[in-house]
Amino acid sequence: MHRKSLGRDPYIIKSVLHASELLVAFRSRSEVLSLRDLVSRSNLSRGIVFRLLYTMEQCGLVEKVSTNQYQLTISQPRQRKWKIGYAALGNEDPFVCEVTDSLRFAADQADEFELLMVDNHFSPAVAVRNSDNLVRERVDLAIEYQRDDQIAAAVAARFQAANIPLIAINNPLPGATYFGVNNYEAGLVGGRFLGRWALDHWRGDVDEVILLDLRRAGGVARSRLSGTLDGITNVLDQRAARFRVLYLDGDGDYEKSWRLARAHLQSTKAKKALLSGVNDTTVLGVVRAYEEAGRSADCAAMGQNAIPEARNELRRPGSALVGSVAYFPEKYGEALLKVAVHILNCRFVPSTVFMGHRLLTPDNVDLTYPLDNSKPGQHLA
Repeated sequence: MHRKSLGRDPYIIKSVLHASELLVAFRSRSEVLSLRDLVSRSNLSRGIVFRLLYTMEQCGLVEKVSTNQYQLTISQPRQRKWKIGYAALGNEDPFVCEVTDSLRFAADQADEFELLMVDNHFSPAVAVRNSDNLVRERVDLAIEYQRDDQIAAAVAARFQAANIPLIAINNPLPGATYFGVNNYEAGLVGGRFLGRWALDHWRGDVDEVILLDLRRAGGVARSRLSGTLDGITNVLDQRAARFRVLYLDGDGDYEKSWRLARAHLQSTKAKKALLSGVNDTTVLGVVRAYEEAGRSADCAAMGQNAIPEARNELRRPGSALVGSVAYFPEKYGEALLKVAVHILNCRFVPSTVFMGHRLLTPDNVDLTYPLDNSKPGQHLA
């Protein structure tokens, strides 16, 4: 029953009603709230909240954990759905769209969540505004998907100040539970395959390794590339000393990566090149540049994310794309909500929760994704 309706019922004891409103202001037994927090959440006056807290502390319902900081000592049954805030990286991206769709579907199936969704539009400024909006909406937990390293601390600080637990998808945020791919390991898988491919097709003779970076993503993007380079080097062993390594900042963008590769091909003397990057989109841009230059046979490329466009490229005979590491975004939603429920119920959750990944090649892509539909793809997962 709504609070106003309860307040008009002559049999309702208002002091008990106010006490119950104060109890449900705590989102979990482990949450610590100040007097100011409780006034804001309960919409009761400061004087009433203070007296109620004093009374409930004497009764053992709450405890004062420090100066002006209170915590429940009892567990209470859920009487409403968990309110989950989700900020998508940018919903024009196919990988992100699959994550978003899987999260929406999982929430609908579970029927215990209210999902509030916003779009960061690949913009640091929008990501900060969205975090403020989710805090104002008083979500019980936030799931943040953004990749700009320079605003990571600012976004995380807003949720921390509001005592809202935070899950970060594929890009770490300070104090948040990380959920997503093991970036270094995914890069290592792709790099080892490229090294073996070079041994089988070129006898290990590689002149150049081109790595497409996304510098504003910080260490996340670089860890994929580090894993890739380590994988190539481990397989080629002493031959690795012969090739040079070139980093190009494709910014996760197809057109920019294509332009950079086209300019590079006009000046390089390298004959055999291995190529990889932070995502499929950048790699596909360079594959296109090599093809337009009539040099597809001089390049072997490895993608990351296995978006539909990359999977279709793997099926194309003669393509320089020889593999892509799949992260299965269609499975993210259910797994994310399991982690969220554990956090909200104060159960143990490790600081890092990895999703599995798998190398896709022309030989196994149809076995893994037999019912594909082609979609355009871009950006770092």
